[in-house]
Amino acid sequence: GALFAECYSNIAAPKPVQVENSGQNEGKWVIWCNIGGQVIVLLRHISGTAEVKLLYVHSFPLFKPHFLAEAEKFNLRYPDPTQIETVADKLRWYRYSKGLLQREVADYAGIDRSTYIHYEEEGRDYYPSDKIRAIADLYGIEVEQLLDEYNLFLYNDQGKQIQAERKALGLTLSQYARQLSVDAGKLRKWEGNQIRISKRIWERLFRE
Repeated sequence: GALFAECYSNIAAPKPVQVENSGQNEGKWVIWCNIGGQVIVLLRHISGTAEVKLLYVHSFPLFKPHFLAEAEKFNLRYPDPTQIETVADKLRWYRYSKGLLQREVADYAGIDRSTYIHYEEEGRDYYPSDKIRAIADLYGIEVEQLLDEYNLFLYNDQGKQIQAERKALGLTLSQYARQLSVDAGKLRKWEGNQIRISKRIWERLFRE
């Protein structure tokens, strides 16, 4: 007689079953049924008996050709990440080196893919420290390896650094504010980390 069976979500160890076979698929594994998700039951006939076993199908993301070409060109341009100055390019370098998609990095960092896309765009100034820490953790590197000078300034406590600079000059908050040509109230908020100093002002005050 023919083989009749149902597929259940839980299957015990495969056992040979007496069955009549035409010989067409003798010895070959064929798909018998899918018991849900990525688990498939395979069947083959050998000398009048039927054997079954479970097959778990793994899935892997396949990169599109343009992604591979872009990654190759980028890594040829920057053989070493220490040659890179911008956070956007550092993020791209490490993502390409790990073979990850933007969506995968965004999911790990807990942000939308659309938000992460802007992280890799030139011209972005500020990167939230908690998100950068998560991304650095994903790549197994120190946070500092992903940051440029400005974001390092913020990450290392802008207020503490500004205050230390002022005290090294022996100036009061009001005197230092006048020297920098900024409002004393804004300087106080910078030192208290209540507001973030913009990259444009940081470059003018601390790099020129």
